[in-house]
Amino acid sequence: MSNLSEQEIIRRQKLAELKELGIEPYPAPEFIVTHTAGDIKEHYTEENKAQYAEVSLAGRIMGVRDMGKASFAVLQDHTGRIQLYIKRDDICPGEDKTLYDTVWKKLLDIGDIIGVKGYGFITRTGEISVHVRELTLLSKSLKPLPVVREKDGETFDAVTDPEFRYRQRYVDLTINPEVRKVFQQRTRLISTIRHFLDRQGALEVDTPVLQSIPGGAIARPFITHHNALDIPLYLRIANELYLKRLIVGGFDWVYEFSRDFRNEGMDRTHNPEFTILEFYTAYKDYFWMMNQTEALLEECAQQLHGTTDVTVGDRAISFKAPFARVPIYDAIQTHTGIDIRHMDEAALLEVCKSLHLEADASMGKGKLIDTIFGEKCEHHYIQPTFIIDYPVEMSPLTKSHRSKTGLVERFELMINGKEIANAYSELNDPIDQRARFEEQVRLMERGDDEAMYIDYDFLRALEYGMPPTAGIGIGIDRLCMLLLNQPSIQDVLLFPQMRPERQASHQDAEPEPQQQ
Repeated sequence: MSNLSEQEIIRRQKLAELKELGIEPYPAPEFIVTHTAGDIKEHYTEENKAQYAEVSLAGRIMGVRDMGKASFAVLQDHTGRIQLYIKRDDICPGEDKTLYDTVWKKLLDIGDIIGVKGYGFITRTGEISVHVRELTLLSKSLKPLPVVREKDGETFDAVTDPEFRYRQRYVDLTINPEVRKVFQQRTRLISTIRHFLDRQGALEVDTPVLQSIPGGAIARPFITHHNALDIPLYLRIANELYLKRLIVGGFDWVYEFSRDFRNEGMDRTHNPEFTILEFYTAYKDYFWMMNQTEALLEECAQQLHGTTDVTVGDRAISFKAPFARVPIYDAIQTHTGIDIRHMDEAALLEVCKSLHLEADASMGKGKLIDTIFGEKCEHHYIQPTFIIDYPVEMSPLTKSHRSKTGLVERFELMINGKEIANAYSELNDPIDQRARFEEQVRLMERGDDEAMYIDYDFLRALEYGMPPTAGIGIGIDRLCMLLLNQPSIQDVLLFPQMRPERQASHQDAEPEPQQQ
């Protein structure tokens, strides 16, 4: 045990002492919980105290104030914290006071999980509490929690180190109640979206994560191998082509909360594993989809905040419809002073160089335009803005514009300087789609490792006929960042991707957070 801290060694000694006393530190799982901390604190009154004459709740010990033959403690469950009053003669009614004098005072620690039974009351200082009659150890904690102190509404010694918080999220959730609230709100956001779609008749579906062709987006995939079939497989970069197969099959509106994977860089807005909502609706176009997107995000903001005005960092962002609509060529001209709409690939490469952007000969016209917009324009769009009418070279799965030659019916939604959604009038011409795929292959041969593969089965599906369709992908993680006012994608992912942790050895003890 040479790699254990002093606190860990002491806790293991306490564990042994508990066993010697005949107390099982990890008893059988069932402990009947009748109330929660949040329920009691929110609803208890002197008038209804009879409803709280018998309560049973469980959670972690988060603080203890010893007063000799009585103690005050703080119990935390998934709804919050509540004060406990523990009196020696109440939990030890006979002559044997071991449970209080030895177990409670000497062998239990902050972080231990206990179950208590008793009744609700209000202390002389006006705090709603639980007077404990019975106490049961449910799980002994062998590692000390970092100490987070609160006084007069202020928090002291909070653990803010991202490396520790993201890697040991279980500790982060335990000691930082505001972090738990973020993930509760994330679930509420997804439920709001699901309800919005369900009540309009959309069908939720599941599509494959392991795919023989990484289609539906322009991105570098993760590659794995199927042993039984002896073939390479790819973790999906998008579920678009499968959802459109379902439109071919006769479903008019399908959606999926898809876990996607892209083998690319990591930063404050990118994680290699992420969640995206995609939905596809037959007989609609991108104009309808813009209206639908506005209505959806307006409802999400209202449900989470009671208003369509949301604070993001030091900015106020309004999700009230309608959103601005700006053609991409106009956006580039506004923010660079250069009109690129009639430029060929060579001219675009020179523009990139003049703007000091990284570009090379392997990049086709679409990728060059994307680089210009991403580096010089995107960050200017703080309020929700649809960037519309992209050049065909940027959009291999999008229907050609009905009135503007060389463009497609596509929009990207920009909010707070980042792309939140990407949507099209979907390309349903199988001959045009085949030609677009073949152009992607030529880009791949030039060295573009993000170009699309040809999905021959998808082409076959289109040949059976796909109705006019509108589709969208909405980045759920980025939407959470916005609506929950979180600065990094890692703050809205329970377990963000990190480098493997170097294991501690006998000579290199694992570092500990602040200890109690």
